[in-house]
Amino acid sequence: MNDRIATSLHTGLLIAVLGTLTWASGLPTLFPSLGPSAFVLAMFPESEASNPKRVIGSHVLGAVAGFLAYHLFAPGIVVTGHIPPFSLVGLRLAVSSVVAIVLTVTGMLHFGIRHPPACATTLIVALGLLPTVSDGVVIIVAVVVIVAVQLLLLRIDEFLGDVTNTSLS
Repeated sequence: MNDRIATSLHTGLLIAVLGTLTWASGLPTLFPSLGPSAFVLAMFPESEASNPKRVIGSHVLGAVAGFLAYHLFAPGIVVTGHIPPFSLVGLRLAVSSVVAIVLTVTGMLHFGIRHPPACATTLIVALGLLPTVSDGVVIIVAVVVIVAVQLLLLRIDEFLGDVTNTSLS
């Protein structure tokens, strides 16, 4: 199969698992930053960019940093509402976002677990879209699920490669 098609289908499968989980549970286990994470996992399955510690750890950092920044600077505000220009509400969301990004990037660099999609996770939380502790737990569960499915797919691929090589010998 063409690598482009395989990568596209692999990415889609990872998102389909989370979509099914969201549909079955009613929980927000599918959110924007998981699209780029799924692509990185599918496109670079053996690289350091797909290291489970890196992927999970960076999203945990993003969720925690977003939670802290949101609850310090913009509790109760959600970016989807009308935000008047130059308003205090808008400023609070902007400050929450900047602080969340700075904390996330600092944490990723400090712990050596860089995964850029986690910067989207931190903004999702810092902007009030998924701002509660239970939302944070759902975020982490979703990331663990996508990484676990990725590891399972890699094991299956490895097994099938071994079976194919053995039968051809």
